[in-house]
Amino acid sequence: MDETEWLAERFEQHRPRLRAVAYRMLGSLAEADDAVQDAWIRLSRSEAERIDNLGGWLTTVVARECLHMLRSRRHRREDSFPAHSPDPVLIPDGDLDPEQEALLADSVGLALLVVLDRLTPAERLAFVLHDMFEVPFEEIAGMVGRTPAAARQLASRARRRVIGAEIPQPDPDLARQRQVVDAFFTAARAGDFDALVEVLAPDVVLRADVGSGRPPTVIRGVPAVAKLARAPRGAQLHPALVNGTVGTVITVNGRPSAILAFTVVNDKIVAIDGIRDPGRVRRVAATVLRPDVVVATATRCGSGDGIV
Repeated sequence: MDETEWLAERFEQHRPRLRAVAYRMLGSLAEADDAVQDAWIRLSRSEAERIDNLGGWLTTVVARECLHMLRSRRHRREDSFPAHSPDPVLIPDGDLDPEQEALLADSVGLALLVVLDRLTPAERLAFVLHDMFEVPFEEIAGMVGRTPAAARQLASRARRRVIGAEIPQPDPDLARQRQVVDAFFTAARAGDFDALVEVLAPDVVLRADVGSGRPPTVIRGVPAVAKLARAPRGAQLHPALVNGTVGTVITVNGRPSAILAFTVVNDKIVAIDGIRDPGRVRRVAATVLRPDVVVATATRCGSGDGIV
């Protein structure tokens, strides 16, 4: 084994953690992969034998690259560049292999990612690294150009905002979650409003990212959400776990159309997070759809304004 192969092998040992850090920092799978790839490029050009703590060094490189991306993203938003919902992590629903089990155990909810996206870049870095990955404030301080005490304050402010958001905690029983979601789809297909009311919480929230440069749509309340719960012709449901909770990939006439993630609390659906941006759906859904379905050109997203 030559030096490059040896270095690549060591890097691959750290890749899962680095990608997890980057995904929580950015909420984007593509950008997370870019940040991790940047770390590999920097490592391959460095004098690796002089690095005492490779994991810590790589985490610092990835974190700083993510910080740069977040600051650039924030600047674009100030120039009217619209935000979009985080990329979901999909796992096929059913028997999980060891790698999928690890992904499920390490998953973080979409609702939390939405809250993290409201933090300043420095707050997000401090919170993610310290609260999620136990990185000491002494190390975080150098990444954000602050003292350790100031880094601690950044994480504290972020933590208060996360707690204040009162993110609902899904029921732990995934099988029961699936039963509730299946009941939702059955009622939606039948156009049974009363049955929809039975499974939707009174204050249910639907967040839908439709892409095309438009900000996500937020709809609240049973009547408004139930009105959109209809199934277009040719729709097929592909069960999946979306960031650790029950969800579904929808194809219409064999083409990826939408991804839905459900938050089920006390046997009621309290939130539905949907992505109907054709490009994002096709890219993210690749893990749960057959290759011939994924590569089909998505010329339109769903049918009308429905969510099912």
